[in-house]
Amino acid sequence: MPREPWYRQVVPTATRTARAVWARRSDLRDPSSRAAVVIGALLIVLGVTVLLVVHDAVQEGDDLAEVDTPVLDWLVAARGPAMTAFLEAVSAVTGPSVLPAVVVVACVVWGVVTKSWWQPALLAGAMILSTLVSVVLKSAIARPRPPLDTMTVPGSETTYSFPSGHTVGTATFLLTAGYLIWIRSPHVRSLVLWALGTLAGIALVAGSRLYLGYHFLTDVTAGFALAVAVLGVVVVVDRRRAVRAARMTAGAGGEDAGATPAG
Repeated sequence: MPREPWYRQVVPTATRTARAVWARRSDLRDPSSRAAVVIGALLIVLGVTVLLVVHDAVQEGDDLAEVDTPVLDWLVAARGPAMTAFLEAVSAVTGPSVLPAVVVVACVVWGVVTKSWWQPALLAGAMILSTLVSVVLKSAIARPRPPLDTMTVPGSETTYSFPSGHTVGTATFLLTAGYLIWIRSPHVRSLVLWALGTLAGIALVAGSRLYLGYHFLTDVTAGFALAVAVLGVVVVVDRRRAVRAARMTAGAGGEDAGATPAG
């Protein structure tokens, strides 16, 4: 009898733990609450687990990898001039030539306007981390790109395919920036709006890479999973810093020990 994959035990356990933490209804803005740190750790576990599961599927050619070619073929057959032009523009803006410049400008403006450099530094650090991990994974896994005849511009992409760098970069930017903005005034409504807007943006960029024939479905899925793991790292680092700041303030006899530090 085949042995059950380890990840099918990890994912349900992580899900139950997340529900238990959420059931506590802790104020995630409160630095003294451990709930946010635990949620960050769960995001890391979730992201890494999904990444490993997808990589296993690619290696074995089963599960999600079984629909890689059918999805690619369907999108190639559905191409039209207007949609192709639009998604080529989306892909160009979120690529390695433009997105880093957008991130740098956003971080500088954020720091100057708010006079606080902690959040911009976290965003920049998250982008650097996700990029480095993505490059290492690409080199280590060395998965070839889709066939040249499926690409809108054959041969324009020469790096390896897994994970999708465009998806990693965009997802990391949207997830991290959204979290850092939301945590300053966390509410359920703004959380839902952030989640919907972020998922729409990620889906647009990931979809553009599939539509243009530069990646498989498993590539963009892995890219999103990596970004989720990086978000988890950001949450843990940010909240642990807030805990230390709160303890120092409390030790000094401050009246606002529960406040989130501005810088």
